[in-house]
Amino acid sequence: MSDILLATLNARYIHTAFGLRCLHANLGELQERSTILEFDIKQRAADIAEELLAAKPKIIGLGVYIWNVVLSTEVVGLLKQIAPEVKVVLGGPEVSYDTVSQEIVRLADHVITGEADLAFADLCRSLLAGTTPPKVLAAALPDLAKLASPYPFYQDEDIAKRVLYVEASRGCPFSCEFCLSSVDLPVRAFPLAEFLLEMERLLARGARQFKFLDRTFNLDVRVSATILKFFLERWQPGVFLHFEMIPDRFPESLRGLIAKFPPGALQFEVGIQSFNEEVSSNISRRQNIARLEDNLRFLKQHSGVHVHADLIAGLPGESLASLADGFDRLWHLGPQEIQLGILKRLRGTPIVRHDLPFAMVYSPLAPYELLANRDLDFATLQQVKRFARHWDALGNSGRFSQTLPILLDLTPRASPFWNLWDFSQQLHAWIGKNQGISPANLAGQLFLHLREAGVDPAILEAALTADHLAGGGRGRPACLSPGAAAPRDNSHSATNRRQQRHQGAASLPR
Repeated sequence: MSDILLATLNARYIHTAFGLRCLHANLGELQERSTILEFDIKQRAADIAEELLAAKPKIIGLGVYIWNVVLSTEVVGLLKQIAPEVKVVLGGPEVSYDTVSQEIVRLADHVITGEADLAFADLCRSLLAGTTPPKVLAAALPDLAKLASPYPFYQDEDIAKRVLYVEASRGCPFSCEFCLSSVDLPVRAFPLAEFLLEMERLLARGARQFKFLDRTFNLDVRVSATILKFFLERWQPGVFLHFEMIPDRFPESLRGLIAKFPPGALQFEVGIQSFNEEVSSNISRRQNIARLEDNLRFLKQHSGVHVHADLIAGLPGESLASLADGFDRLWHLGPQEIQLGILKRLRGTPIVRHDLPFAMVYSPLAPYELLANRDLDFATLQQVKRFARHWDALGNSGRFSQTLPILLDLTPRASPFWNLWDFSQQLHAWIGKNQGISPANLAGQLFLHLREAGVDPAILEAALTADHLAGGGRGRPACLSPGAAAPRDNSHSATNRRQQRHQGAASLPR
């Protein structure tokens, strides 16, 4: 039993809830009366509510994010119906803005907006003392140097099986209008010596995967170089570091350190978003494209860094042709992954100022993706979403490293984007779904498409076989067997197949 439960719904089990550990660490004398419970969004709301209430809490603090707000709303609704005496306190980016309009806020007892490291403890003290604070409380900005460390509250199972989140700084100096960081206060750093001491302790406990939450890790080159040097000096097999990096800021002092890490030890997430300078101006994004391209070439040619580069479809002023040009430009720079996302209208972001001039239409439901705008109608954006999913299966998965370049280099298109666009449309027509396509089925459709495009059969067979073997297969892929690569027949649904299995079972003795 615990008087205070700190809970959230993670996107997947492998993720750890860093925010909950920050709150727990700073509860002071209430810490011994608090417990952390983590769930994931694949669980049922009733099961989550049951486990929460089984601890007989007086207060439940729930972290709410764009990926869990729908299920969290259902959970809070159940909690208030079953145990209305339990105080439900919300926090997190999804409930820090537009609080009046949200159903989950209406259901809950209290909401803390902003950085709640200390404010949550103050609210708990008031509630446990029997007072009634205001429903919505804006947290005062905490002094990072005075916050208690959350890192001791990673459990042994977290260290052994999950990704650990860490932060050396908070905030962002940029004002990109699609991002919540655009409304953040200026960048503030945690005391570096104390932070590195905590990293030393995690390493000593066996931690190997570190995902930095810093929005601009290489903003302060002195600090980022010190942290990289710290991990380089202590590097051992299995250590993996993920950073969000400013793509046009890699001075020589960083380049030298980066190049010393072994392949696979570093992953950099770099937000390109758009190569169109007019679009970048529309969203108040500042970046030096020439320097950005030079940095990506350096990472490709002189380091073992795994580069995850982001583009956003649907930005105000970005046409499909402009998006295609940007995708092609990025592909030729050689990042290992290109994440093509659809613009989202995050609560509190100033992107809404473009709604009228660019006819922006967003889904009212999380994750609030763009449905259409002046340059991209609904049907086109639907195809862009399919393109992004198919690209993830073909390109980002790494399963088709030999065959994918053949597809992207097809003539007369001579454009990676448009060649994949053509295949994506054909794939959707053949299969009729965007997710759950098996690698074998995908290979079969690739085989058909490239054979019809006139690719030399010997080259095609060699590439598909190499990808098949690299993925752990044996012999030749099934799609190269005679008659094996026919388009999928969608006339029988999964339900029909299930019924057929039951019909077969009906003939068995019972």
